[in-house]
Amino acid sequence: MSHVVQIKTQVRDAAAVRAGCSRLGLDAPVEGEVKLFSETVTGLAVRLKDWRYPVVFDTTTGESKFDNYQGRWGRQDRLDEFLQAYAVEKTKIEAGRKGYSVAEQRLADGSIKVSLLVGGAS
Repeated sequence: MSHVVQIKTQVRDAAAVRAGCSRLGLDAPVEGEVKLFSETVTGLAVRLKDWRYPVVFDTTTGESKFDNYQGRWGRQDRLDEFLQAYAVEKTKIEAGRKGYSVAEQRLADGSIKVSLLVGGAS
């Protein structure tokens, strides 16, 4: 039986952040204080391609902070791409902990279909 799930992503798992960065060919995230344009924030910083400032994730609350100046300092689709990679990697980590197999399929619209194999049914 198939189930479709829509997820609002909260970034709470540093291992999945690292895996998402690796998946996209980004530098490894760095924990610490980061200066954005108008404030200094603390968390796990990810440098997205062509972004002036990193995105900083508070893995305790799941919140993200960034300043892309309404797209002038970084395209929103780069953040969306990272959040998708994070969500897929987090799903793979959790599935692995439960002994499930995971299959991915990239769809024509750029989204990724993730299927879990649980006891012979996906």
